[in-house]
Amino acid sequence: MKVLLIGGGGREHALAWKLRQSPRLTELYAAPGNPGIAKHASCVSLDPADSGAVIAFCRSKAIDLVVVGPEAPLVDGVVDRLGEAGIAAFGPSAAAARLEGSKGFTKDLAAEARIPTAAYRRCRDLETTRAEILARHPPIVVKADGLAAGKGVTIAATHDEAIAAAAACFSGAFGHAGAEVVIEDYLAGEEVSFFAISDGVTVLPLASARDYKRLGDGDEGPNTGGMGAISPAPAMTPELAERAMREIVGPTVTALRRRGTPFRGILYAGLMITAEGPKLIEYNVRFGDPECQVLMMRLESDLLEVVLAAVQSRLETLRVEWSGSAAATVVMAAPGYPSTPVVGSEIRRLDEAEQAAGVKIFHAGTRSAGGRLLASGGRVLCVTARGETMSAATAKAYRGVALVDWPEGIFRSDIGEGR
Repeated sequence: MKVLLIGGGGREHALAWKLRQSPRLTELYAAPGNPGIAKHASCVSLDPADSGAVIAFCRSKAIDLVVVGPEAPLVDGVVDRLGEAGIAAFGPSAAAARLEGSKGFTKDLAAEARIPTAAYRRCRDLETTRAEILARHPPIVVKADGLAAGKGVTIAATHDEAIAAAAACFSGAFGHAGAEVVIEDYLAGEEVSFFAISDGVTVLPLASARDYKRLGDGDEGPNTGGMGAISPAPAMTPELAERAMREIVGPTVTALRRRGTPFRGILYAGLMITAEGPKLIEYNVRFGDPECQVLMMRLESDLLEVVLAAVQSRLETLRVEWSGSAAATVVMAAPGYPSTPVVGSEIRRLDEAEQAAGVKIFHAGTRSAGGRLLASGGRVLCVTARGETMSAATAKAYRGVALVDWPEGIFRSDIGEGR
């Protein structure tokens, strides 16, 4: 099969690495890809937002399947346009991708389907939002409604902090994503990333992970796109996973199908494990980043076969196999991340680090220039390892970090601890 992978970050590097292992794969292209992905795929200079260019490329190369990694093209409807052109694609339609594209939409659907989640209100102006905030007891959760690259959520300890966060949304801090905000009660517990796959009718659980959003050790500092992840999530017992499928994920798929917008693709449920059980925080409609990296390390099934089963509406015949071992990834980021990352520094010895430490290093924000590998984004590398225990996996990942020759790189030193 000829496959086109859309995206160019750490998640897509992990997907390319796993897709390349499929005996059914004959050619793999990535748009735009990155230097790490280039080891597994032919990288092409395509703008994922230009669906016309994507379709033209697929036709020119006789692409059999498009796998979409990032959320923005999904929310913008690239899968719809590929389908209209007769090209198979893995990912939800724009209508179903509203689960991630609008937090208010998801909260309304949860209320309709009686899915356990925090009490909320959607607000479209600062005056209404201020009144809603003052009526609640801190901590208060303030969310930009739309896509904000994982940075549009504030857990405010005071009313003033919550009002300031809402004002930032309405003043354009997150662009159009902040034109509406969602105010929620705070849920106490342990956060878990829970993944499932759906073909519109059948939905299968995949695996769990725990990501580390804050920049600094001990969950201090600003929110980021993720500074590391582990899988499986220690808090996610088999019993809780079964409840999450029965009370949250299954009803979501059913509700979307009844609306006439069946969900086909990856459902990433951000859950809070509370004293009453799992409750939905929010949905993403694709693999998380860096959670994808640890999931791909543990996945033993053929990823291409899994994806095809969802695209071809035959998940009921599929069994997805996972390693019983643990996986961990440590993100190495550029200094100044997440506000103003300093790019351009040189990275050396990645191949030696992988060989010596027994790790896989996924590229998240790199570029090649004159035979050198340079940092080109905020999150730059994801040093990932598998081990029989979580402590073994994290120890191996940190050995890999120590062997990477990149003095400018910053990272957390507590991934996997206290979980």
